[in-house]
Amino acid sequence: MMKFIFFIFMIFPICLINNMFWMVQNMLFMLTFLFIIFNNYSNYFMNLSYFLGCDLLSYSLILLSLWISSLMLMASETVFKNNNYKNLFLFNVLMLLILLVLAFGNDNLFLFYLFFEGSLIPTLFLILGWGYQPERLQAGLYLLFYTLLVSLPMMIGLFYLYNEIGSMNFYLMNNYMFDLDILYISMILAFLVKMPMFLVHLWLPKAHVEAPISGSMILAGIMLKLGGYGLMRVYSFLQLSGMKYNFLWISISLVGGILISLVCLRQTDMKSLIAYSSVAHMGIVLGGLMTMNFWGMCGSLSLMIAHGLCSSGLFCLANISYERLGSRSLLINKGMLNFMPSMALWWFLLSSANMAAPPTLNLLGEISLLNSIISWSWISMLLLSLLSFFSAAYSLYLYAYTQHGNIYSGVYSFMNGKIREYLLLLLHWFPLNLLIMKSEISFLWL
Repeated sequence: MMKFIFFIFMIFPICLINNMFWMVQNMLFMLTFLFIIFNNYSNYFMNLSYFLGCDLLSYSLILLSLWISSLMLMASETVFKNNNYKNLFLFNVLMLLILLVLAFGNDNLFLFYLFFEGSLIPTLFLILGWGYQPERLQAGLYLLFYTLLVSLPMMIGLFYLYNEIGSMNFYLMNNYMFDLDILYISMILAFLVKMPMFLVHLWLPKAHVEAPISGSMILAGIMLKLGGYGLMRVYSFLQLSGMKYNFLWISISLVGGILISLVCLRQTDMKSLIAYSSVAHMGIVLGGLMTMNFWGMCGSLSLMIAHGLCSSGLFCLANISYERLGSRSLLINKGMLNFMPSMALWWFLLSSANMAAPPTLNLLGEISLLNSIISWSWISMLLLSLLSFFSAAYSLYLYAYTQHGNIYSGVYSFMNGKIREYLLLLLHWFPLNLLIMKSEISFLWL
């Protein structure tokens, strides 16, 4: 593991040299492919060093982090073109990447917490420094305070655990079972906000709408997964409390998912719609995870990876339209089929992935989660059917409104996509459909 982290550290000097923007991106792609080749991970921790280690769960999420970070630079051409502090931007992205790799790739709960909170700072800088509207200050503060407020109880919970067990290693903590309600709440709340669960999701749409494209990609692709990853790790010693109280979170997530899907159908801002759809998807992931059975755990991992690629791709599409038209409003971004005909295919493919059409990885994740939640309680069938229906409804709404209808009269130039943009979308969509062929990765980690 250490060699990959050193590799990222060695890219830092390059990002401070002028005209090295694409070089850094190439290096990140190279690192990603090296990481794929080193895939010798089993469901035990491998490649152990002092505090680093990797099992299949960590491996898949680190790989996702590397991949999305490489694509972030590919999507952020405007930063390079307008010379908008591009060296600082690269530095920020690399800093974020290294914190994420350290968060996913260690075997110590306290260090996970440390890097989990640390990754907040570069994200905040991305939103404050490269965001679009003046409201980005408010969005940044929302993000910071929502996450920090619930992180303090977690830190106290960690100190209690260390005092009891004498170690913070995931593997050693698996041998213990705690049945303390306050500990359960304090450990789990930080992850529920990060997921984000309905009722504590208000920071997400704000942060997404104000963030630059790279900020949206990393938020949708990786940051929401930190919460799910943390829950998977802490449930190993919180099973007893989980069996008592999880019904509460599952109910909130499923009902919240339906309400958020209805909110999606009312959005006029493309980015806002995609951000709210993330909350709905994460609701079902949270529901499956909380059932604490095999299908639920594995399905939530598959859907997290699938959602990371799919949501990130949709944000890229919204940004491509935004760069042409200067607006994200659906009232202006209509009839795009006339304006950018070749893009319509990508809109179609990624919207259909968003509603879990075959053969995407989303389908595998959703089927597993449906199995898991219905086996937990058949009454949830009603909620799940509504959730699936509305998820298809808002994906279709997004596609139909942007692609069809009369073209907005203010659009006067014809500009199809650049090759860079098509490549960017292909690199989101291709792994999304290829990974279902190798689905055992997400099912062997338990």
